[in-house]
Amino acid sequence: MYQDYGLYIDGGWRKASDGGELPVHDPATEAAIGAIPAATADDLDAALRAAEAGFAKWRTTSPWERGALIRKAAELIRARVDQIAEIMSVETGKPLAEAKGETNAAADQFEWYAEETKRIYGQTIEGRTPDVRMTVRYQPVGVVAAFSAWNFPALLPARKIAAALGAGCSIIVKPAGEAPGSCMALIQACHDAGIPAGVVNFVTGKSSLIAPYLVGSPIVKKVSLTGSVPVGRDILHLAADGVKKVTMELGGHGPVIVFEDADAIAAARACAATKFRNCGQVCISPSRFYVHESSYEEFAKEFARIAAALKVGRGMDKGVEMGPMANRRGLDGALALIADAVERGAEVLAGGGRPNGRDKGFFLQPTVLGRVADDARIMNEEPFAPVAPITTFTDFDDVMARANSLPFGLAGYVFTNDLQTAHLASEAMEVGMVGVNEMLLATAEAPFGGIKESGMGREGGSLGIKDYLVPKYIRMKL
Repeated sequence: MYQDYGLYIDGGWRKASDGGELPVHDPATEAAIGAIPAATADDLDAALRAAEAGFAKWRTTSPWERGALIRKAAELIRARVDQIAEIMSVETGKPLAEAKGETNAAADQFEWYAEETKRIYGQTIEGRTPDVRMTVRYQPVGVVAAFSAWNFPALLPARKIAAALGAGCSIIVKPAGEAPGSCMALIQACHDAGIPAGVVNFVTGKSSLIAPYLVGSPIVKKVSLTGSVPVGRDILHLAADGVKKVTMELGGHGPVIVFEDADAIAAARACAATKFRNCGQVCISPSRFYVHESSYEEFAKEFARIAAALKVGRGMDKGVEMGPMANRRGLDGALALIADAVERGAEVLAGGGRPNGRDKGFFLQPTVLGRVADDARIMNEEPFAPVAPITTFTDFDDVMARANSLPFGLAGYVFTNDLQTAHLASEAMEVGMVGVNEMLLATAEAPFGGIKESGMGREGGSLGIKDYLVPKYIRMKL
């Protein structure tokens, strides 16, 4: 499956220097679908040298020229959407329609930053005396090491690659080994668009070698990670030794608060449509549902009805609405969370186990749990699975305290028709992003990121490019 790709270093594809490879499996069948190179230290040195030389060229390329090349990459990604989506669906199991949507969203990132590269504005500060001039200009931070996750294997690296290129940085991308193919296709689009050799580089292999090697290199000046909180802590420790600029988009456990005045049926439909997207493997997925006691029965019944009706199967098959989980580890973890919640008194309103007749693949039924106790593991640990735990509340201050009780702070959601409640709840939520009567938060033109242990920095929007720039203050006396 990956025969036309490999490691992409200094403008060309190649195998690992020692010929080493790692297998990639289809989560719907558990069968191997191909093998990718396992980069060696020599390969990483080559990528670092290429990125260093690429940065020297790219940083002096005019913003208009950079923007034109990045836009061309966006156009190529859109032209190849069907091909890229098929690769993604096979690797991740997600339905083909979702894979196409993600691929177009990845193209949006390139289009957005093609425009932002021309809008890196500085500042002029009035001096205290007539003979003093003070200015601030933004310059690219340097070589970027970017690490991405498997759940959105095109969109997540696109955010990093496009922003880095827009800022004038070069980049070395390491995708998740479970789903490297769609990122390879993005790299090919950059190549075909004419982005110079060395500016974009791509490596695959063992994270235990690649992460410390790249982050520890003095050539790398900036680190960007999308991953779990434990991995984020490890990367931060590594980056601290070199005092490197970092962007961390880590895990979440998104609270949803459905207030008494909200339309419970409409809220349930919106929540169900979002919860089971990508098999629940979304960092901003709604994952704790606090529903006003007066609306609970109506909300829970509709949520369970939708979950039970979803067609589960291989993402490439016609009509499939939810694919398998990405790996055995995630499936076993989800089943353990369900069992723990039930043991603590939760009701299984829909799903609850493996689908009948599927003894291969990492499939789990869309699951809805009712009246889940606050001390259940699923209310405190990020589930990253198609499991929706619902509980109740009656008091505003109490539910806000419960929603904010965890160390996560990525996204939260509010359903209400009262303007005052909408403002107070969205302001009180300790998260980086809030949806009010809305679940689809991610878009190229808006900043994406969290607070607390969910990370730091922002990707996307006009703020996203700032994480790849450093301000330089210049004071001149005439």
